[in-house]
Amino acid sequence: MVRVVVVDDHAVVREGLKRIIAENPNMTVSGEASGGNEALDVVRTTPCDVLVLDITMPDKNGMDVLKQIRSESPRLPVLILSMHSEDQYAVRMLRAGAAGYLSKETAPVKLVEAIRKVVRGGKYVSASLAERLVFDLDKESKLPHELLSDREYQVLCMIASGKTVGKIAEELNLSVKTVSTYRARILEKLEMANNAELTRYAIKASLVD
Repeated sequence: MVRVVVVDDHAVVREGLKRIIAENPNMTVSGEASGGNEALDVVRTTPCDVLVLDITMPDKNGMDVLKQIRSESPRLPVLILSMHSEDQYAVRMLRAGAAGYLSKETAPVKLVEAIRKVVRGGKYVSASLAERLVFDLDKESKLPHELLSDREYQVLCMIASGKTVGKIAEELNLSVKTVSTYRARILEKLEMANNAELTRYAIKASLVD
């Protein structure tokens, strides 16, 4: 029996995922959480063979949860299930240790397949993402945003989505001063002057929906 922990801040989404999993006799939902900190508590106390994890959550985002899981339970496969497009986060999440990346749009059809694959020790990515990963191996130079740290990249995407420094600080559980420092680093690394330029860049690079 494959024991699955489902993490998403929307109750409706969690119920839908649980229903899909329940339709398979060799799978069961052993736990669920609506936020990052709760997810860590559940994983620490609940039998779990795979964690299905959202990225955008109110208290602790999926990237931070993933990194902590990799530190505390390195053998637990983590399948990222997100509303964000593959262009935005898939490669970074895989590099951070995710076992797979699945969009919520394809979840009803691909979720069970993805869970089975990562539990067996494999990696789950779409055909288009697999092609992109191979292409990236051949690239000698990186795009400017690929040189940003994971946290800087998060802040860039949030700025480009129209969020204020205060709102970003609240969502990432950081101080406004710290977020402002990240913003300054991003502007320097991308050689830009203001948020408008960052937003134009992010839209052109398909970093925001």
